[in-house]
Amino acid sequence: MIQYNPKDWFTFIFRIHKGDTIRRLFPLMAGIAIYTGLIIYLERFIFNLNDQSHLKNVPLMHAILGGVISLLLVFRTNSAYDRWWEGRKLWGDLTNNSRNLALKLHNMLPLEDAGAREYFRKAIPAFAYALRNHLLSKKADWELFDRQVGEPIIRRLKKDKHIPNQVADMLYQKVMDLYQKDILTDGQIILLNEELRSLTNICGGCERIKNTPIPFSYSVFLKKFIFGYVMTLPFGYMFSLGFLAIPIVVFIFYVLASLEIIAEEIEDPFGGDTNDLPTDKMASNIHKNVDDIFQHVVS
Repeated sequence: MIQYNPKDWFTFIFRIHKGDTIRRLFPLMAGIAIYTGLIIYLERFIFNLNDQSHLKNVPLMHAILGGVISLLLVFRTNSAYDRWWEGRKLWGDLTNNSRNLALKLHNMLPLEDAGAREYFRKAIPAFAYALRNHLLSKKADWELFDRQVGEPIIRRLKKDKHIPNQVADMLYQKVMDLYQKDILTDGQIILLNEELRSLTNICGGCERIKNTPIPFSYSVFLKKFIFGYVMTLPFGYMFSLGFLAIPIVVFIFYVLASLEIIAEEIEDPFGGDTNDLPTDKMASNIHKNVDDIFQHVVS
């Protein structure tokens, strides 16, 4: 995710950054420019159409369809942003619940039980790393390793299984083991349950966003609508604007297609695109926060 100053908008106007849609659309924009120039050339020098041609009424269609395509694009971008924001809220909940779980455990566990403290210091942020890799469809073999020490916790992961579930299961097993040893009480187990349960709930919410894209028919229809709308624009502008219609048609295509590309990018906030959520940074922050909590206790 790009970090930027939203108030420095003059810089954005004159700079093409990595996430700018003009990079992806440039070949199509060049093709639209050539297509528009060809239509105008044919009208001016080959067919020599006059102002009485029925093609002069094409802008009436654009005026009617312009409102329709605007409503469709507004709905498209809003629904995509809702998915992006829901993903951000889920990871915000994961951050808060990881901190709460660490705070509760460091106050519940006896100071002399350094082994249990070290276990949770590593295992709690391990879930965030596991979830990040799971959403990116990466194979994970190091979530249960402390980045600073490089020592494994208890057991290796089974790579062919659901890794976040394995980490959550290990946390549950460790808590129940401490309960059976009378280190944790009934009341403390109840207090810990909410944070432990939230781990799989957050994972399920992220998977719902990841595995449920916008309906295929809707996405395809909108692309065809934009393409058809732009392809007819030269016929509406060639009489009144001449070759000046070339940059105007290209700019209209750029605006409409960019909105669709941005919506496609943010509707899956867990990928590796420029505008996706910085889950790696958030997982590292969880690791740092949990580590600070337990290090404070040890000291």
